[in-house]
Amino acid sequence: MVSLEDAGIARYDKKGSHFEILVDPYAAEDFLEGKEIDIRESMAIDLIFKDSRKGEKASEEALQEAFNTTDVETIAKIIIKEGEIQLTTKQRREMQERKRKKIVDTIARTSMDPHTKLPHPRERIELAMEEAGVHIDPFKPVDAQIKDVVNALRPILPLSIENVHVEVKVPSKYTGRAYGEIRAYGNIIKEEWLSDGSLHCIIEIPAGMQTEFYDKLNHITKGEVEAKLMK
Repeated sequence: MVSLEDAGIARYDKKGSHFEILVDPYAAEDFLEGKEIDIRESMAIDLIFKDSRKGEKASEEALQEAFNTTDVETIAKIIIKEGEIQLTTKQRREMQERKRKKIVDTIARTSMDPHTKLPHPRERIELAMEEAGVHIDPFKPVDAQIKDVVNALRPILPLSIENVHVEVKVPSKYTGRAYGEIRAYGNIIKEEWLSDGSLHCIIEIPAGMQTEFYDKLNHITKGEVEAKLMK
């Protein structure tokens, strides 16, 4: 279980009653992003409180009235999902920075400059976010924040979030390893195995992943792959 010093207070009001739990804020963040976590192991104390600072437990009657159950794990999940989590200044700063990096990575991997058809470097995206004064919610999932962040960046940084088609030809001696990597990057929309054993295909990938995709295939094939962006 998380220590009391590292736990945050998650608060929730329902049907005239106040409820609190002491929970690891980083585990709560993971839970809100859909990751599988052990809720009870993420709590500092395996109880639902009326006032955690005073050590006052919520009554079973109040829990039953508000949640139709007294099960701690079920109630804790509701409090995390629908309540508010109090963070220390240090925790908030660290969590915002973690979420900021995830957002930058997502934008870099899925977007491109519509003029050059190339992805923006992460450093350029980070600078544009600073210039735009983008606010990052430490608990809101990345996917739920991307649209607002991109809209804030567009006056500063030309951005287009779209997929592109890449034509690929892999020599036969590299197809075994390369095929799995190609499939991992996107959707193969056309596939042809040639008489010499080489692979010819067209794959749809996020625009921002082009450089990474080319680098990966060049590494696997020792530079013998043929890959080009389709117009």
